[in-house]
Amino acid sequence: MPNVSKYIFKIQRFSIHDGPGIRANLFFQGCPLSCIWCHNPESQKMLDSKKNSDIQSVCDALMETIQKDLIFFDESGGGVTFSGGEPLCQPDLLFALADSCKALEIHTCLDTSGYAPFSILEKASRKVDMVLYDVKLAIDGTHRKYTGQPLGPVFDNLTRLSDQNTNLLLRWPLIPDITDTQENINGIIEFVKNNTRYRDINILPFHKAADGKYERLSLKNKMGKIQIPSEQSIRKTASIFKFHGFNVTLNG
Repeated sequence: MPNVSKYIFKIQRFSIHDGPGIRANLFFQGCPLSCIWCHNPESQKMLDSKKNSDIQSVCDALMETIQKDLIFFDESGGGVTFSGGEPLCQPDLLFALADSCKALEIHTCLDTSGYAPFSILEKASRKVDMVLYDVKLAIDGTHRKYTGQPLGPVFDNLTRLSDQNTNLLLRWPLIPDITDTQENINGIIEFVKNNTRYRDINILPFHKAADGKYERLSLKNKMGKIQIPSEQSIRKTASIFKFHGFNVTLNG
């Protein structure tokens, strides 16, 4: 049996988030970003791509689990979401799973930071039914500070997906004092309106569910003292996006 956990660190069945209907969420190991608010810090360690020789057997093992929920996918309009981590860090496994799901007419979503070579992102976007695309910060220096990587590829890739009419839902994490500043909100709105066709956005308020993970993993929790946003703050922020013509949903 292949060591599936090496590639997928968590399988969340019967999820009602991260796409329509009831879903199986596959969380891929590896991420090029190091967002300080990351809810899956265990996912950030990258795999050694040179040692990934059992992709098809891993895909087959995962499909056995996925197919157990076919009746729930069919009845709810659900399917499979590739999340992480960053699925685009493991393109061969991602492509194999997307093709296997398509063969069984299972709806698929790619949940991505957008930080990847466009050639990989473009191929993945053509294999899945929907892309869930994170837009976090609108200023390069701030993006580098809080995620560890430059902003350019994220916005460039989003623009190119828009030019190709990719079926895409924007996702924006509401992180107190980091992403919810007026400057950042205005920057996100301005870029998206001026450079893309997308007007649907999912606001994801910060939560404290990952605090226990940081403690168990003996990692420094840089968000330990940050409080979750109030309902008033969430509504106020949502109203700003709505005022600028966005269709807003909350909490995935």
